[in-house]
Amino acid sequence: MEQDILQHNDLMASRNRGYFDAKNLFVLNLVSSPGSGKTSLLERTLTDLKENISFAVIEGDQQTLQDANRIDALHVPVIQINTGKGCHLESDMVYDAVKQLDPKEGSILMIENVGNLVCPSMFDLGERKRVVIISTTEGEDKPLKYPDMFLSSDICIINKTDLLPYLSFDLEKLKSYALKVNPNLKFFEVSATTGQGMETWYQWLKAEQEKIV
Repeated sequence: MEQDILQHNDLMASRNRGYFDAKNLFVLNLVSSPGSGKTSLLERTLTDLKENISFAVIEGDQQTLQDANRIDALHVPVIQINTGKGCHLESDMVYDAVKQLDPKEGSILMIENVGNLVCPSMFDLGERKRVVIISTTEGEDKPLKYPDMFLSSDICIINKTDLLPYLSFDLEKLKSYALKVNPNLKFFEVSATTGQGMETWYQWLKAEQEKIV
């Protein structure tokens, strides 16, 4: 049964990828555990860049419209997917959502997945890059506890670096654990609250979008 579900999802992910490529969309799948600051990071990114870059957002949560409402308040096109008891987004959900959203050609499409470091790792959504966000309040051993998520990701954003002086958190140990799982991970160390490190993240976003457009 699981194999059939994953095969169907991969087929639909290929369909998504074709649609994204046809519209020159740079698509990111944002994944994390709950409380990492994923939505805050997204809000900060949109606020700082929306005047110069076209964005669209798909929000995934089990219930409520809270995150979608936060994005809508920034006047960025957004659509909410509620998964109910589901712990992840699937590619057919994203296809239906993106067709309704109809993002502008050349946009950056941000897919904020359900907060979970297990289930979303198995489901390709057709994204170009998968971005795992971890906060300094979560502990350094997350990559070892949830290796599939870090193995399947391209980017690791370490958020809440402004709290480092108050935590017994070893940033270099986290990175070494993550690199043991995935030697190709690229890291960004940021604080979505203060803006520290965000410019480097923005430069990467712009450069990657330009490769497609």
